[in-house]
Amino acid sequence: MGVEIHWFDELESTQAYLIEALKAKELKAPVCVGTPLQTQGKGSRGNVWIGEVGNLFISFAIHRSQLPYDLKLESSSIYLAFIMKEVLTSLGSKVWLKWPNDFYLGQQKMGGVITNLVGDYLVCGIGLNLISAPNNFAKMDIEITPYNLTNYFITSLEKFPYWKQIFSKFKLEFNRSKFFTTHAEEMTFRLEDALLLEDGSLEYNGQRIFSLR
Repeated sequence: MGVEIHWFDELESTQAYLIEALKAKELKAPVCVGTPLQTQGKGSRGNVWIGEVGNLFISFAIHRSQLPYDLKLESSSIYLAFIMKEVLTSLGSKVWLKWPNDFYLGQQKMGGVITNLVGDYLVCGIGLNLISAPNNFAKMDIEITPYNLTNYFITSLEKFPYWKQIFSKFKLEFNRSKFFTTHAEEMTFRLEDALLLEDGSLEYNGQRIFSLR
C-alpha cells in the first residue's frame, strides 16, 4: 500500500496534526502530511523549528512492520534522513548528513529529522530550509518546491532499502561528522571521540548511544 500525501497551505505542526489525526482515526498509515508553512513546529530536544513560506515541513507515519528487517528501530532517524539526503544528492545538492539526523551544507545546518514511536507506528518529521534560513543556518543549494520534493522522497521511501545498503554509504560520510559535537542522553561530546557501530549507534566512554529522538 502506497503512502498517501495530504498537503496543506499552512499548519501549526505537521507532527502534532498527524499524531492527533492518527489517534482520532481521521488518517490511516502509511500517510504523509506536508505544508510550505509551519508556525509552531518542534525540533529535537524541544527546540522550535519554524520557517518562511516555501520551506519543507512534512511528517509521515508508517507501521513498524514496513521497515526493513535489518533496521534497528532506534536508528530509524538515520535511515529515513539518509533516504532524503540521497534524494537531494540525486537532484544536485551537496547536502550531507551529520550523525544522527541533521542535514548540513558545508558547516551549517540546513534541516533535521525527528522521530517518535506512536503505538506500532513510526512517526517522522522532516524540516528543510528550501528557500530561506535563520542566521547561522544554511538554505538549499538547489531549486525545488516543497511538494515536488515530498513526492520524490515518498517514492524513494516506498522502496524501503535494507539498512545495510543505507549504512554502507552513511558510514563513509560519518567522517564529516567528526568535526562536530552531538547531544545524547543529557551529555555533549565530540563525535571524533565516538565509534560508529554497525547498527547506527555510537560507542562513547563505554556507553552505547542510539539516535532515536
